[in-house]
Amino acid sequence: MSPIDHQTRPTQRILLRSGKSPYDVFSVEEALHQDVIATNSGNLIFSDAAHKILETPGTEVVSNGIRTDVSAAERINEEYDVFVVPLANAFRPSFEGQLKRLTRLIRRLRIPVVVLGVGAQAGLSYNAERLKPMEESVRDFVSAVLDRSASIGVRGEFTEKYLRGLGFHDVEVIGCPSLFLYGGELPVRKRVAELTAGSRIAVNGSHSAVQKQGLGKVIDRTRARYPHLTFIGQNLSDARQLHWRDLSHPNAAVTAIPTHPDHPMYREDKVRVYVDPVTWIDDLRGYDFSFGSRIHGNIAALLAGTPATVLCGDSRTLELCRYFDIPHRRIDKLPEDLDPARLYEEADLSGLTGGHAERFERFTAFLGRNGLENTFTHGDGGAAFDTRMRQLSFPAGIRPWNDADLASLTSRFGWMQTRLAELSLDNDRLKRELERTATAPAAPTSVYRKARRVVARPIRRALQTGRQ
Repeated sequence: MSPIDHQTRPTQRILLRSGKSPYDVFSVEEALHQDVIATNSGNLIFSDAAHKILETPGTEVVSNGIRTDVSAAERINEEYDVFVVPLANAFRPSFEGQLKRLTRLIRRLRIPVVVLGVGAQAGLSYNAERLKPMEESVRDFVSAVLDRSASIGVRGEFTEKYLRGLGFHDVEVIGCPSLFLYGGELPVRKRVAELTAGSRIAVNGSHSAVQKQGLGKVIDRTRARYPHLTFIGQNLSDARQLHWRDLSHPNAAVTAIPTHPDHPMYREDKVRVYVDPVTWIDDLRGYDFSFGSRIHGNIAALLAGTPATVLCGDSRTLELCRYFDIPHRRIDKLPEDLDPARLYEEADLSGLTGGHAERFERFTAFLGRNGLENTFTHGDGGAAFDTRMRQLSFPAGIRPWNDADLASLTSRFGWMQTRLAELSLDNDRLKRELERTATAPAAPTSVYRKARRVVARPIRRALQTGRQ
């Protein structure tokens, strides 16, 4: 892509699908209330990276707050020049409804649409049979995207083969933007010769991996051997369990995961969840090793320069590890007495670091073919982004709520009081609306339902999350 003269053309405005801008600072309470992590904090790892990469002197990057508002299509056409959509495992049955809404929005757009790193989710055998029922939805989405871009970027080999099998040829394997947060550099190295009882180790994992794939037993054995072990959760339900002791989500049935208040690591304050990648990555710089089933939990470690091994439980993690040459093991083939010291010893980082520059060039070439600049070629290499981030004060990782000190209670219940005051104002407004529309035959039922939706649910949720 040839250099662009920014003095002769207006700024390119990019709408980025992301939970929030990297520059937005939320309190823990507000971050959880608004779900800025879109149910999984790993989402912010790749959306923040995409924001940084796309921010150049000739661009303005704006977060859409992860919303898929089909009715906003005309406004998007008028206000933006391109819609960039970083995605993870979007080709999965549980995401089909959201994929359809995203397709309807894209169909109404007249501006380019660029997808970064979408993936299909299947088992470790790469069998796409479970995706058969949603093939039409996938075809519609990919067709809509390719009508508005030169190609579609996918996570790895499995997704590439899957889409080519559906008849699409403009498919490029580009991995995930997250690992390009620092451009063509990825300085990961082993800082200690071996892991010992004094080593700091981070472990991560999903509820499914803990409950169904044996990770719970691995965590228990590791905890017994390594007293400085920390579990890092990623789900919104994990965060609410730590901050509010909220057990209303179905995930609360998995008591073997350390984010559950009944788990000993919870009581020992050895669990964290982060609502901002910057604090997550910074904290992981102080660890010797990271392992577990969460791909972005381990990518956060790699970005911190800390070696990591991914325990792959499905195609989405396996294909990304294979593409980036991230040390990994299949979770279904782990030895009975897995020791992270053995994982650390076997972790070969040469392919990850040695091939990174080439993979980065492939990624930026994809951006160029789709009309997008990047800060490492067309800007300052992200220096302004990094400086601005250092000037902001983000909340620390969420810790288990084991204390009852005044400051802890004041923070939580102060926020709840503010929310209840806001809801009271909403309730008064709805009452006035009811009074104004009382003479209309159909209005009372409609407004009543609206009142229940706007007021009753948040109050109920606030009362539930306030319990210990």
